Amino acid sequence: MAETRDRPVTPSSREELATLVASHDRVLVEFHTEGCGKCAAMEPVLSGVARSTEAVVATMNPRDDPELIDEYDVRSVPKLLLFVDGDLATTREDGVLSVEEVRAFVADGD
Repeated sequence: MAETRDRPVTPSSREELATLVASHDRVLVEFHTEGCGKCAAMEPVLSGVARSTEAVVATMNPRDDPELIDEYDVRSVPKLLLFVDGDLATTREDGVLSVEEVRAFVADGD
């Protein structure tokens, strides 16, 4: 999994996600599914957040590792999860958000 601050990274398993979360102070994860229009609309938003915050941004399809669905209570997508210092700080399931709204979520999510 290549890591860059210019665009979201894409962990493919719970183990990769756990390693990412443990390796950084602040990680924003978007759970999405294939064919989700709202999820697709979030792609440029998340790229903007990746470029403009100190948080590492990741996108992941929880269906690739179905235990994630129960572990993080995924009932709708897109679902944002903010991890701070290795712990889940907060989540959000509001559909399409602006770059400013997501940056505020990342900044205020302690």
